[in-house]
Amino acid sequence: MKKIINAPERVVTEMLTGFAKANPNVVYLGENVEVIARKEKTPGKVGVISGGGSGHEPAHAGYVGKGMLDAAVAGNVFASPSPDRILEGIRAADCDAGVLMIIKNYSGDIMNFEMAGELAAMEHISTECVVVKDDVAVPDSTYSTGRRGIAGTVFIHKIAGAAAEAGRSLAEVKAVAEKTIRNLRSMGLAMSSCILPAVGRPGFSLAEDEIEIGMGIHGEPGICREAISPARTLAGKLTDKILAECDYAGGEVAVMVNGLGGTPLMELYILYAEVESLLRKKEIRIYRAFVGNYMTSLEMAGASLTILKLDEELKGYLDAPSEAIGFRV
Repeated sequence: MKKIINAPERVVTEMLTGFAKANPNVVYLGENVEVIARKEKTPGKVGVISGGGSGHEPAHAGYVGKGMLDAAVAGNVFASPSPDRILEGIRAADCDAGVLMIIKNYSGDIMNFEMAGELAAMEHISTECVVVKDDVAVPDSTYSTGRRGIAGTVFIHKIAGAAAEAGRSLAEVKAVAEKTIRNLRSMGLAMSSCILPAVGRPGFSLAEDEIEIGMGIHGEPGICREAISPARTLAGKLTDKILAECDYAGGEVAVMVNGLGGTPLMELYILYAEVESLLRKKEIRIYRAFVGNYMTSLEMAGASLTILKLDEELKGYLDAPSEAIGFRV
């Protein structure tokens, strides 16, 4: 294992320490708390939080900032944060207007965030939650009931955060987040595994010429394994599956081609070009495109495609200013 770390058991603490030192607009709440929060709070604004296992950077701390999240809660690598950590995140985000929790559809995340919400209610902090399940690859998985939440979650962070910044109520912010979830579909592929620092070896193996279609961000099984094919073919596999799940015809969309951590930007842009061509042929107009590393899986090689169906409300929130270091607008 070759990683730039000091000790495997301290990677989350030391990563968040470095993140806060590099970003003067946020504060790190400390070891064993593992929460990144906005330094300045806006009285009367709905708070928006998210979180999950570490190893997906810039998610989730990279999306803390004005116009997006108010706090992000980090678990250990690929492990859900505990309810007490999430409660600290709720407290940090609370500005007396309630807190929306954005949860990816994994059993541990849902259980722990809901438990934290119950603890917050005992402190008279109102919370609501939405569950992101954008991965069309499989209907169920080892780690979730129903579809997994993957890179499309970043669009929920952006749109819900903008709605909260605009002064919407907790119910209104939840409603726009849920509409975004309904309009959102994603799917990924992997070309190599990653190495968890505490384990020291790859979590799975692929042959030199083999890829896995539909693999999850923690290495969960996908649809199939097959020989590597040209970018044009891969784009077609991802796009066709997504378009079969949602009616995008004749509308405008936002497209995200997301790297999983080990794929060069060169390859991500090649993939995007093929996706753009496919959508143009189907008369689906791309309003905005996002290409880069938004929700990674440590150093896994691979990519995911997300397509978000837009209306005027969602376009406005997508375009609204963001000071989050991982998603500046």
